[in-house]
Amino acid sequence: MTISQKTPAQAKQGRYFDRWWFLLAAVIALILLLVLSKPDPFWRIILYVKAGIWTTVSLTGISFLLVLIVGLLVALARLAKSKVLVGISTVYVEVIRGIPLMVQLIFWYFAFPSVVQGIGHSLNIQSFIDFKTDAISMAILGLTICYSAYMSEVYRAGIQSISKGQMEAARSLGMNYFQAMRYVILPQAIRVIMPPVGNEFITLLKDSSLVSVVAVADMTRRGREFMAANFIPIQTWLMIALLYLVMTLLAGRLVAWMERRFRMEK
Repeated sequence: MTISQKTPAQAKQGRYFDRWWFLLAAVIALILLLVLSKPDPFWRIILYVKAGIWTTVSLTGISFLLVLIVGLLVALARLAKSKVLVGISTVYVEVIRGIPLMVQLIFWYFAFPSVVQGIGHSLNIQSFIDFKTDAISMAILGLTICYSAYMSEVYRAGIQSISKGQMEAARSLGMNYFQAMRYVILPQAIRVIMPPVGNEFITLLKDSSLVSVVAVADMTRRGREFMAANFIPIQTWLMIALLYLVMTLLAGRLVAWMERRFRMEK
């Protein structure tokens, strides 16, 4: 019986320690120091914005899950043989990437309901006439549509980086196009695109602060409300910045771990 041994790359990966965890620990320690030294106002700030923290995290998580799905569909459409699919998906990507995210969020929350209601009046459809929006739903829709355009390019680059011989080999084994993409191309492409996908997640987490302009009570909006009520902008935004930094550093460390975990051995 032979005893399985780790390759040098696996052994090195097992010994690796991400030193950036020290920075995360330092930021958390700074927050604790501020709270313990001056509970008023720092602890009051945390208590006030804690509901906004959950809103920020859940909004980012749901949006990113939808971005992964929609971005993949758009990428596959851009790589399809149908000129119609390629044309529609390309126009979508180019248009969405050319409009600032804040403008898109404002459109979906303020303008989109008016468009639907206008259609309802024109066609005499009562459900359209009575259409109302939910701030969180519209924020998720806006983030998903915007970031899916960027994510589709990440997927497309990853798929195109895989040798065409892989697809030909899969087809020669009797797989159809979708089976070849699912079992051969995409598993390899996902490992290639892991770093940019992680960066997109961190960017989405930070850009989620823009949903505060469309009445979503996220961490940024709760911070604005606390500042307006207490007139202490320095302490308020210092704590908000540190809380965002904790979330982004934690997300960055998890992404780095996933990159090492799924890295293709050379």
